[in-house]
Amino acid sequence: MSPSGLSPAHVKTNLLSGLTVALALVPEAIAFALVAHVSPLTGLYAAVLVSFITSAFGGRPGMISGAAGALAVVMVALVAQHGVQYLFAAVVLMGVLQMLFALARLGKFIRMVPHPVMLGFVNGLAIVIFVAQFEHFKVAGADGAAHWMVGARLWTMLGLVALTMALIYLTPRITKAVPATLMGIVVVALLVRLLGIDTKTVGDLGSIAGGLPAFHAPAVPFDLETLRIVFPYSLVLAGVGLIETLLTLTLIDEITDTRGQPNRESLAQGAANVVTGLFGGMGGCAMIGQSMINVGNGATGRLSGIAASLLLLSFILFGSSVIERIPLAALIGVMFVVCEKTFEWGTFRLFGKVPRADALVVVLVAGVTLAFNLATAVVVGVIVSALVFAWEHAKRIRATVSTDALGWKVYELEGTLFFASSAGFQALFSPRDDPQDVAIEFRGARVADHSAIQAIDGLAQRYRLLGKRLHLRHLSPDCRALLARADAMIEVSLADDPRYRVADDKLD
Repeated sequence: MSPSGLSPAHVKTNLLSGLTVALALVPEAIAFALVAHVSPLTGLYAAVLVSFITSAFGGRPGMISGAAGALAVVMVALVAQHGVQYLFAAVVLMGVLQMLFALARLGKFIRMVPHPVMLGFVNGLAIVIFVAQFEHFKVAGADGAAHWMVGARLWTMLGLVALTMALIYLTPRITKAVPATLMGIVVVALLVRLLGIDTKTVGDLGSIAGGLPAFHAPAVPFDLETLRIVFPYSLVLAGVGLIETLLTLTLIDEITDTRGQPNRESLAQGAANVVTGLFGGMGGCAMIGQSMINVGNGATGRLSGIAASLLLLSFILFGSSVIERIPLAALIGVMFVVCEKTFEWGTFRLFGKVPRADALVVVLVAGVTLAFNLATAVVVGVIVSALVFAWEHAKRIRATVSTDALGWKVYELEGTLFFASSAGFQALFSPRDDPQDVAIEFRGARVADHSAIQAIDGLAQRYRLLGKRLHLRHLSPDCRALLARADAMIEVSLADDPRYRVADDKLD
């Protein structure tokens, strides 16, 4: 009996899904290569190498990586100003930076991305993929410029797209022996071929015929000037690639109810980009569209990604004439279905049920992804979420006032004292109206950062200038140490103090 991971059903599912993914990678790789102003083979080689290495050695089986649009838009300026050889050098350095990120074990910080940012990322990327498909509805005019299709050609294209989508949705109801996406591509391709339908094909984007990728060190001077040119691009590319990859990894974790290894995936992606840059590829990262196709087909093992890369290489070496005849409409239909399944339609039901700030973050991240790029969108989303969190907690600082048996006025503090709540903390007290002895009870409060320490020290100084005594109860040891320089007018009670550290959740 075969092990479950090598059962005939598992192998069949992964190989067929790999074929579907390979077909879907072709137009994407070519299109993104053209965006970056490099040859189609530069994008295809990147798809082959990055997909193979990350699938074989990465930390998220089932996830597909390749030449990505998020990276291509960053590469344009470098290629335009300095040429493709500097791009290869930047891709190698990008990979090195990603490997350093992984070795520093920083992948775990992706868990700090709030859920509204994840929703915005998924929805924004679905919209970006959807909008990108409309470029295929343009044709070159007599003036050499691209114009929108019109008339019979447009309706033919739309009809084939609709047929592909219908086949993808209907096939699972008839049989699950073949991936629905593959069925849609094959049936539409055969129909176009048999009926002689005139429509755009993969070959219209550029030839995919070529040989094996050959080792080629970037032809650039290895000096500080080259480093000065490529480093900024490499840093941005490394960041964009890691963010898109780790967020896609998190998404697939949720879909499959499994847990990937962010640092291992980052290390594999870095190694893949180093190799790609040395073999004439444009680099890459995770591709959410192809990953969703793969996972949707039930292929969650390494075999599917490895098969996709090897099949794509075979297309380049032996099958270019066949692949170039595949109608673009079939592949557009596949990507439209991917967009529909990727977009979190439940987002609309959240409005009115979740805090308005969270709903705003979802819309903001999706909008920035569409208008700028994924990395900017995620950074903006995290910053806005952090500011909202800080503001909400800043409003929760409060104090209950009472008088104890000694006649002291006691402020029983509640909430978290940190940079955003320090001003509110100061406003809780009225030193001029308070008696000679005042106590602040910190048992129900949390001192979180240095701004909080400064706020306590500032309040103590206000009481000192009025000749009054301030007693601080249940204050953390770290805070007491920082306040040690205060004079005898500040009394810190050590009785029953909890032993914890500022900005640390570990209790002794």
